[in-house]
Amino acid sequence: MEISGQQLVPASQAETWKALNDTEILKQCIPGCESMEQLSDAQYQLTIRARIGPVNAKFKGLMTLQDVNEPHGYKLVFEGQGGVAGFAKGEAAVNLASEGEASTRLSYIVKAMVGGKLAQLGARLIDGVARKLSNEFFTKFNAAMSGGKEKEAANAGADAEPDVKT
Repeated sequence: MEISGQQLVPASQAETWKALNDTEILKQCIPGCESMEQLSDAQYQLTIRARIGPVNAKFKGLMTLQDVNEPHGYKLVFEGQGGVAGFAKGEAAVNLASEGEASTRLSYIVKAMVGGKLAQLGARLIDGVARKLSNEFFTKFNAAMSGGKEKEAANAGADAEPDVKT
């Protein structure tokens, strides 16, 4: 599965970069995130609860930052185990570009693979959930970056419906 998209974040590139590397902000914005602990400068341990169709699973995983180019972007490599539900692994390329003093264009490409019971659910269901989770993350992230002005943040991100490919 591949998801790509862009968001206009209502904050400077430096502020957006800082937020994308702040475990507290990320924990609040990642749907279902129960815990996020920084293990090193480039590695995080996460626990996420997700409901995908009839499957409700708790995933424990690692996220590692690679090719860090502050404040322009990085690559995230992730792998998570959900017990009997299966696993998810993949990578995400995140790029930031300044759009003036108070806006940043965030573009991303995520490539992911699921296995186990999750893979049996079918690509259409997985793609729909991936799109929904991506939209939830950016709605919360943009709201956090605009100081909680959720309506503004939702409008700022509205130009960027994620493109999902299987």
